[in-house]
This record gives sequence, C-alpha cells and structure tokens, in this order.
Amino acid sequence: MKTLYLDCGMGAAGDMLAAALMELLPDPDAFAAELNALGLPGVTVKKEASVKCGITGTHLSVAVNGEEEGEAHSHPHAHAHEHSHPSGHHHSSLHDISHIVHHLPVEERVKAHILAVYQLIAEAESHAHGVPVTEIHFHEVGTLDAVADITAVCLLMDRLAPDEVVASPVHVGSGQVRCAHGILPVPAPATAHILRGVPIYGGSIPGELCTPTGAALLRHFAGRFGEMPVMQVEKIGYGMGKKDFPAANCVRAMLGETASAGETVAELCCNLDDMTPEEIGFAMERLFDAGALEIYTTPAGMKKSRPGVLLSVMCRESERDKMLRQIFLHTTTLGVRENISRRYTLRRSVEQVETPFGSIRRKTASGFGTEREKYEYEDLARAAREQGLSIREVLRKIDAK
Repeated sequence: MKTLYLDCGMGAAGDMLAAALMELLPDPDAFAAELNALGLPGVTVKKEASVKCGITGTHLSVAVNGEEEGEAHSHPHAHAHEHSHPSGHHHSSLHDISHIVHHLPVEERVKAHILAVYQLIAEAESHAHGVPVTEIHFHEVGTLDAVADITAVCLLMDRLAPDEVVASPVHVGSGQVRCAHGILPVPAPATAHILRGVPIYGGSIPGELCTPTGAALLRHFAGRFGEMPVMQVEKIGYGMGKKDFPAANCVRAMLGETASAGETVAELCCNLDDMTPEEIGFAMERLFDAGALEIYTTPAGMKKSRPGVLLSVMCRESERDKMLRQIFLHTTTLGVRENISRRYTLRRSVEQVETPFGSIRRKTASGFGTEREKYEYEDLARAAREQGLSIREVLRKIDAK
C-alpha cells in the first residue's frame, strides 16, 4: 500500500508541508512553475534550497505583490468585524476566498479539498473570536500566502495519490506568539481548536511551531496520527521553515510501501421509502463531500409493498460520527445499521500524458500482482466535446499516437 508518512517533530506550516511534498516529485521545479501559472492575484512562488542543522531541503517562498508574509503576520490570522488594516491592506472574507478558489485552473476535487481546509481555519478562528464565520476576515498577505500553500499541498496530494496518510504526533512549540490581537499562548487558539483529538505536545522549544494552516492541512489529509508504520521508504522530502532553532526546523515527508493488511471500514446502511430520487442524489453528493469512501443504492421492497432503496455508505471508522450526522441530516431514516469489514485497495497514481488533444490524465492502479490503467473520463469527454468526436474515437486516436 502506498503510504505517506509526515514527521511533524518540529510542527508544521503550509509552506513546509508543500516544500516537503514537492521534493517527492520527479521534477519539483516544474511544479513550482505550475503554481506560478495558476493566476493567484499578485502571487509569486519561489523554490529555494535551504539548510537547517546541516540538512539540505526545500523552502517555498511565497510573495504577494513583492511582499513576503513575515513576523507581523506569521499566519492568516483573522479579525472580527474588521475590513481594513492600519497599514491599508485589504481583508478577505471566506466568501472572497471561495471566489478565488473557484476560478483556479485546477480540478474540482482539488478545489473541494482547498475549500475544506480553509473552512477548518475559518471555523477555528470563528470559535476563537466568538463570532460567526461570516464575520471573520483575513489579512490580504496572509490570505493569499495561505491560499498558495494550501493549493500547493492539495495539488501535491492529488498528484502523489497516497493510499494512506499517517502523521506523527504534532510538536506545537511552547511559550507565546505575537499576532494582530496581541500576545497569545502557544499553540494559538485557532491551532489548538483545529487539533482537538490529535496527539500534540509542547516540548522545550519556544515559539509557534504549528500554524493554523499547517494544523488544518494535517487534520484534513492525515487518516491517523501515530508512530511511523513499518514501511519500505522510496522517497524522502524535507520542507524547511524560515526560522532557525536548535533542532532542524523542517517537516519530513516519507513516501513508500506498507504491507497490504487492509484497513478497517464501516458500512452504514439504512432503508428509505419516502424520499424522491433527487433528494437521495443530493444526500449522496453531500456524503461524498463529507469524505465517504463509497456510496451506493440497492432497490428494495419495503413494508406495505412500497418500493424503496437501501442506502449504503462506506467510510473510515474515524469518520463514522460525521457520516451518521450527515445521513440523519439529509435523509428521512430513523435508524442506521453498521457493519465493520476489512478493505483492500490497489495503489493508485495519476500522470499527465501529452496527446493530440492536449494533456490528458492517465490513472494507474497496481498491486496484488496486477496492474491496469485508464484515462480520466472528464478529460476524454472534454476532448470529445471540443472535437465533435465520440469518446471511443478519442481513445482510438490517443492509442494510435
């Protein structure tokens, strides 16, 4: 099983995670150029070599209109009811951020990950300030810096396509951190809120080692937190932070193979006989957005001779409570049954292939002595629509190349 292990022994920030994952790619420089081509307003990304305690890694520098995010705004902190800053900088709401993300030239699934991560940050800041999410505004430089970091990590996760992401317990630092509101304890309130339920520790190093952005990315992508699993490591990436500490200030990403022992999944089932097809479709859409692994319906004969459906939702055990809330919210069921089973999956990867129709993604699945590949349907459909061809004809021309 393709496993990504994130060593957060010196915490995590968005730029550190992005830089560590970039080092796992065959061509990190090409990815940096890809980030700069996304069209984030005023944003310039630069990949730089960095050395911490004798270890060489990558630092990802993000400048907004030539200004790098610095000590005055060390993470995308939020303000309640504020729309301007004494320095004249603009502030962005979550709605503004959503607008930026929806116009990015990336896949819809990547946009969904970006917005889910930013929602975690906004909800944490909302909780810390005691105001609704709609009244939270982010500093311009911090916002675009964070959007660039978060977009980079979400694109990299999509590109690397690990079957499992495991993170170490998170070192959050100690002491205090200065932000727009004054001096706050470490971890900052928003970071502490995001990391609820995650194993964290303080240690003796003073300062903020884990930012809200880093915390949200870990919370969103890590399937579990704990010791490094037994794995055959194939690639290692070091993402460096800006500051120097007695210990190497980096996130280490290790990509390799773990034994295919399968994973435990929960199958949540309920019978429905009083919902329209449109309502069931909407419920399935919301469950997928919430992180369901698979959802399917089966025709069923119900009591009083009513035709109905059996709704089955597969999810990781850690996601069970969230799925139950979504099922009860979006369906009319009064009860849900649970079955626990083992799930075995093939390793998956995605690569871009140049074709007569432009760049098209090819997905490869391998493991258990087999390998197969297929082109991404949405890319084939786009080519077919643009050229007035059938999908079968598009495939024939690609294979004949």
